[in-house]
Formats: sequence, structure tokens, C-alpha cells
Amino acid sequence: MLPRVISWEENRLSLLDQRRLPSSVEFLKCEAAEEVAVAIETLAVRGAPAIGIAAAFGVALEARRGRAEALRAVQRLAVTRPTAVNLFWALRRVEERMKTVPAEASNETLFSAVLEEATAIQREDLEGNRALGRAGAALLPDDCTVMTHCNAGALATGGHGTALGVIRSAREAGKTVRVYACETRPLLQGARLTVWELMQDGFDVTLLCDNMAASLMKSRRIDAVIVGADRIAANGDTANKIGTYSHALLAKHFGIPFYVAAPLSTFDASLPSGDRIPIEERAADEVRRLPGGGMLPADYSIWNPAFDVTDASLISAIITEKGAIVPPFTEGIASFLSE
Repeated sequence: MLPRVISWEENRLSLLDQRRLPSSVEFLKCEAAEEVAVAIETLAVRGAPAIGIAAAFGVALEARRGRAEALRAVQRLAVTRPTAVNLFWALRRVEERMKTVPAEASNETLFSAVLEEATAIQREDLEGNRALGRAGAALLPDDCTVMTHCNAGALATGGHGTALGVIRSAREAGKTVRVYACETRPLLQGARLTVWELMQDGFDVTLLCDNMAASLMKSRRIDAVIVGADRIAANGDTANKIGTYSHALLAKHFGIPFYVAAPLSTFDASLPSGDRIPIEERAADEVRRLPGGGMLPADYSIWNPAFDVTDASLISAIITEKGAIVPPFTEGIASFLSE
């Protein structure tokens, strides 16, 4: 059984430290927004929905100290991860909730309002993921093999997961699901997190290196590729973990459906296309670090983008809590967001 990833306990925020998985299950006990911000930046908590949830609770930690402190927390948390739009969506919700609290209200009243909003964001994400999972499960055959990339499961969300939520819901519907999980270089979220998460729930999961995906698609029966998302533009272009674009190109070549699973909070209607999605670049040492603890030489440059953008033309459907959006995406996305 999976431990709780994000929980409010004894007036502190408890975060499952995903840097330690799968070797050990440890928790961070955060008492200030700065601790939450560092946890997000260092990937102790990761996954676009989970980042947003953690940030909302981070603001609650500071709301106990007053409105000015809470607003400073919003500013600090907003600069932790630039690509995941759920972060900014959650912070906007918290800010709007704070505006409903009179200026003369006590810190305790403000804190209660922000904590209630953060709790609602987490609850709604779990409920939405279950609905998303059911919508996605309907797209899979009764006996299927799927491939996924990075980790878009319960570890990355308020629970159940997006891409892995589809897989969970398919099994709950009585379907047989086998999973191939790509390792996801350079930080191995697929190898460390997705494989561990699926094994906790008893799934048939096989790990493969990222550069084995083409051979897998060519030589074995893969019914679908399912991934999560960190930001989706108005035309359906999707930012997700680096390597996703390559898998989408391969799936298109081999005629395999390529599905994106994400809540509506991941859509950014202000961006007409993926060209304007900001792509986070991370430290070179993440690539230089070798298995076993060694490091590659530091006398040359390393490019380490955390995400890439998959063209909407490569996506078969975007699965949301309201159902699946199919091409043409611009009209479908606008309709779903306006409901």
C-alpha cells in the first residue's frame, strides 16, 4: 500500500521525500513555506498536481503568521518550478480565497481559510483523477499492454494518478493491464518511482531504458502509450518530462495511440501553442552523476532541459476528468474549459 504523499499533520505539512525512493520511505515535516519551496525545487515533491497542492499548503503555513507573510510565500513558491502550470493555478486559488477574508480578520481566521482551500485542492484532485481514470480506461482494450514515461501516478498527484490513474481504473474495471515503464533519464523517475509505485499495487510492470522504446514498439504488442503533462497549451501542444516527444514520434510511426492524461488545471489557455511554454533547465550535475556515486568530468557543457513539448498532431486524445478530448484540440479544449 502506498504511503500518503502529502498530508497535513499536527499543524505541519508532511511530504513523502521522493528523492529517497525506492531505497527508503522517509517524510519531510515542513513548518515554513521556505521548506516547502526547497522540497519542490529539489524534487522531494514532484509532479505538476502535487507541486500545486504542496504549494497551497505552504501558503497555509505562513498564513498563521499573517497576510503579509502568506503573500510573500506565494511569491517565493511561484518561482520554484516554471513549467508546471498547476503550481500557478493553485497559488491563484489560494490568493483569491485570501481576498475573501476581511483585512481586519485574525491570523487564525486567515489560516483556516487558506488551509481549507488547500485541502479542497487536494481533495478535488483525487476526485478528478478517479474520473479521469475511468474516462481513460474506456479507451483501452480488455487485455492490454501500455508504455508510460516518468511518473504520473499517485506520487505525482493528490492520489490515484493521471497516466497511472488510467491504468489503475482499467484494472478496477476488470481489464488486464501490463505496463512498460521507461527509466526516464537523468533522474530515473520511471525506474525509481513508477516501477516502485506499480509494484506496491501488484501490477505486472517491466522497466526499460529510454533508448529501448523504439525496439519495444517495433517488436512487441503495445496497445497504447500513456503519459502525464505539466502544461498543455490551447492548441493541445503538451509539455511533459524530457523524452516524451521522442516517444510520441515513435508511437506515430508505429501506429500506436498516444494519450496524454491530465486534469483541466494543467491547461494554459493563455498560450496559443507550445512554443511559448517555459522549459525549466536543471543543473548539469544531474546528468554528470554516474551510478554508484561517481561523476563525469566537469570540463565540458551539458544541456539538461527537464521537459520537452509534444506537438498536438502526435496526440491521439487528451484525457481529463470531464472526458477525453480528441482532435481538433483547439475547439475541444476551449469547450471543456468553458463548461
